[in-house]
Amino acid sequence: MTRLRGSARRRVVAATALASMTVLISSCGGSENTSSTSSSSSAASSSAGGSADVQSVVDAADAFVDTLDDDQAAQVLLEFNEDNATAWSNLPCGSDCRVGIQFSELSDDQITAAEAVLQASLGTGAGTGYDQAMQILLADDYLGSVQGSSSGGAGGGGAAPTGAMPTGGAGGGTPPSGAMPSGGAAPTDTGAGAGGGTGGGGGYSSDNYYLAFLGTPGTTGTWQMHFGGHHLAVNITYVDGVVAGATPYFVGVEPTTWTADDGTPYAPLDVMKDGMLALTASLGEDQLAAAKLSESYTDVLLGPDGNGGFPDTKAGLAVSELSDDQKQLVMAAMTPWVSIADDATADDLLATYESELDDTYISYSGGTDLTAQGDYVRIDGPSVWIEFVCQNGVVISNQIHYHTVYRDHTRDYGGELSF
Repeated sequence: MTRLRGSARRRVVAATALASMTVLISSCGGSENTSSTSSSSSAASSSAGGSADVQSVVDAADAFVDTLDDDQAAQVLLEFNEDNATAWSNLPCGSDCRVGIQFSELSDDQITAAEAVLQASLGTGAGTGYDQAMQILLADDYLGSVQGSSSGGAGGGGAAPTGAMPTGGAGGGTPPSGAMPSGGAAPTDTGAGAGGGTGGGGGYSSDNYYLAFLGTPGTTGTWQMHFGGHHLAVNITYVDGVVAGATPYFVGVEPTTWTADDGTPYAPLDVMKDGMLALTASLGEDQLAAAKLSESYTDVLLGPDGNGGFPDTKAGLAVSELSDDQKQLVMAAMTPWVSIADDATADDLLATYESELDDTYISYSGGTDLTAQGDYVRIDGPSVWIEFVCQNGVVISNQIHYHTVYRDHTRDYGGELSF
């Protein structure tokens, strides 16, 4: 099956996003972040948001299902239960750790219909939401090409690697057994085979991403748009026509930056990193001391195996101790993660998180430069939970790469599951 058109389309989407990414970063860091200053009475709502156009998501989901044969539809339309909802990972472990239909099994027309579902359900911000998700797929294509080349693992002497963007197909080899899962321990077997293909095959490729609908898409009842692959897990839960949760959301990237042969630069998580850097750079000496964690972290604490594992006691520096300008930096730092949700839902969530700022804590471990293994920053509120950590490279061994996760204490999986 040819994947040229689908892969090329993602490249164009990502390139378009980069043209206005600087605008997003500057607006997130300024004092007039309109999405973080809402005083709407819906701020304390128990749901994620009620004004999203869920019908457009349902229509896109139905249109995608209509392109599938019976066997394919059986892979996509699954029960909403704990086993299916929590079947996501940060590893290239294929269907061994995921549910849904693999992109490698879809035609170009079906890929187009699947991407329409993602566009309808995710945020429209440049470098966030849908744009960011598509850049993560490009990152896996790039990583597969690096691994499959004779120089795989060399990493270009520390500079951002350059090279041709692959047009799809096999991801290029078997992922290393030393890939770090959430929790810190290296697995003995990722279950990943050569890139591309079907079944349990993993590897680094945009072909190795999976889409499922858990429950029946509609404006009544409970269902989830469940999408992901290596370094990406998107879980948007709908209850009776309302977005009830946009988490868990895992996103990571290796390498952190790269340049395609056409000269297009990519840095999908820089908008997240830069927000955290602006926040930590604003802290004074005493504030840094208060924010410092005693623990060290080699990965996010609440990754795929961390459901319900929020610490009982919040650690670090209380946001109530910050200046108004610093509080705006906290909101700006949150925004790129929350923007995975559709724009209306993201606005509602940010308003809720702002109303809870005085009970929110920021903390870090390692260094605050986010340049070395173990550099780690966390935002933990009554609702919001965000982690950003640096790890040593797996395929490009002399560079760090990023892992991040966004969760919500009450809205993970739409609040439908108990852990």
